[in-house]
Amino acid sequence: MFKIMIIDDNEQLQNEIGNLLRINGYEVLKPKDFDKIPQTVKENNPELILLDINLPSCDGFKICTEIRSFSKVPIIFITSRNTNVDELMAITLGGDDFITKPYNTQILLARINALIKRAYPNNSNLDVIEYNGLRLNVLSSTIEHEGNSEELTKNELKILYYLLINKGKIVSRAEIMEYLWDSAMFVNDNTLTVNITRIRNKVEEIGLKEFIKTKRGQGYIV
Repeated sequence: MFKIMIIDDNEQLQNEIGNLLRINGYEVLKPKDFDKIPQTVKENNPELILLDINLPSCDGFKICTEIRSFSKVPIIFITSRNTNVDELMAITLGGDDFITKPYNTQILLARINALIKRAYPNNSNLDVIEYNGLRLNVLSSTIEHEGNSEELTKNELKILYYLLINKGKIVSRAEIMEYLWDSAMFVNDNTLTVNITRIRNKVEEIGLKEFIKTKRGQGYIV
């Protein structure tokens, strides 16, 4: 799972972007100590950084310069400063993209996805997930195990994907429905039950039993 660090002193914005990224399969880091950002980057090795310019005690330009002294991690500036000079400075100092606030969340997500794919062309984290013998191919919407495969519907794909990126963690039904809602797919409680049953049947068809476990009163876990 790709780690994205959000460097912004607006806690509400940090949380909003963080939630968006988590439901789309990213791990999120939200540092609070802005005096130690370069050290935090070294310790956590994020795959991408979202960086504001206006920060307490230090601006984003200086932080970008310090990070570039030891890392080529992709950096997207997200800022309310929207002059040509600011954008030129951001790119000149090593930023990979520049997005002004307010922004469309889907456009932000698309730019993050595109930059991740360009920066890590040989990493299939976005396209294929493998866990406990199951291989989920996101691009072809299929699951595979020992040469056997089954096709998934759009909802089945999104549900299984969400369970897999949260592997080892109990995911509530409410979380899954919220995730589908944020992905412009609406399911009610009954529809979710039907989809979970179909996913289980397809996973069993390819030879894996009890892959999705029910935690009574809590949700599901893989």
